[in-house]
Amino acid sequence: MERYVEKFVRYLDIEKNYSRHTLLNYQIDLADFKKFLGDSAIEAVDYLTLRKYLAVLKGKNLNARTIARHLSVLRSFFKFLTREGYLKNNPTLSISTPKQEKRLPLFLTEEEITRLIESALPKDERGSRDKAILETFYSTGVRISELVGLDITDVDFIGGIVKVMGKGKKERIVPIGEKAIAAIRAYLDKRKKQTDTLFLNKSGQRITTRGVRYIVKKYIRLASIKQGVSPHTLRHSFATHLLNRGADLRSVQELLGHANLSTTQIYTHLTTERLRDVYDKAHPRA
Repeated sequence: MERYVEKFVRYLDIEKNYSRHTLLNYQIDLADFKKFLGDSAIEAVDYLTLRKYLAVLKGKNLNARTIARHLSVLRSFFKFLTREGYLKNNPTLSISTPKQEKRLPLFLTEEEITRLIESALPKDERGSRDKAILETFYSTGVRISELVGLDITDVDFIGGIVKVMGKGKKERIVPIGEKAIAAIRAYLDKRKKQTDTLFLNKSGQRITTRGVRYIVKKYIRLASIKQGVSPHTLRHSFATHLLNRGADLRSVQELLGHANLSTTQIYTHLTTERLRDVYDKAHPRA
């Protein structure tokens, strides 16, 4: 199976342009399936084998979303093997995806966002960097991986736009607000090390996703905002606030870099919930 996995991962990397993070996740899930198979050959995998594997995953108390991800990886893997002629039949065709609960993404109110950003005090280089990171997150709605990958040359300070390398190594252009640009300028003015990388850690290297998560967690605590907030929550808040203020779904899809509109539609549920809440509180016969 190892040689098949190697060919599959190479295909995802070269032809599909998947990110390093996604490739690693695929390899981890396929390694788990290989461990389950033991000495059994990949050619012997059938419907019953996959059902047993899904039962094992369920026995580990994994949620439906995680099990569905494992199955999605296997679907892609076996589709590749049958298309390339390594296998005659695709055993995943008759397997149905576990039913998943639709979870609405957590988001912050506009007042909470203001509190969060203003809790970062730009007194020194680190404080200025943290404020710039929070401002940029909320102003652009980028993913954490996209934020840490930014270089100074990706930011058009005059035009107010940022060039982002998104999923599948696809570039997109997103607007960035004046407050975020001002925060980035203030950070760069205080920064000692001269490099094209936009956000640096204390060692002067490109900040990692782990470092950004720590920063967000730190200011969530300082601003006394509800727990469970992550960098992705700022992306959710960005999208929700745009829709609340009248932005159309297609535009928000473009800004977020979603390949499918259905991915963006989750945010319409959030705005509907808000409208229902307003209606229940304000209508005399609600």
